Amino acid sequence: MVSRRQQLGADGEARVAHHYEARGYGVLDRNWRCREGELDLVLRRGRTLVVCEVKTRSSAAFGMPAEAVTEKKQAKLRLLARRYLETAPFRPREIRFDVAAVLAGEIDIIENAF
Repeated sequence: MVSRRQQLGADGEARVAHHYEARGYGVLDRNWRCREGELDLVLRRGRTLVVCEVKTRSSAAFGMPAEAVTEKKQAKLRLLARRYLETAPFRPREIRFDVAAVLAGEIDIIENAF
């Protein structure tokens, strides 16, 4: 059984994936996992690989969604991206880290967030 919180996160990720697809990106992976952790979305447009961390909240009562992507989380995402590249289906020319903040249904994409 999926919790309400898990469903909220899955819905946010699906909306963000659709947002990117509507702008010409291809979704390579959703919830890609390895021993060290998980990448929410891995996307591609041309020779650019985008790793997108999605943070979904129903309200700002506990802070804004993007605030949850701390320096520690950023370091972990960089590590996970290196792991992903070990088996990536192509060699990107550029790698970009985005943060997608979904708050009360509104999507805010922070490109090149770190």
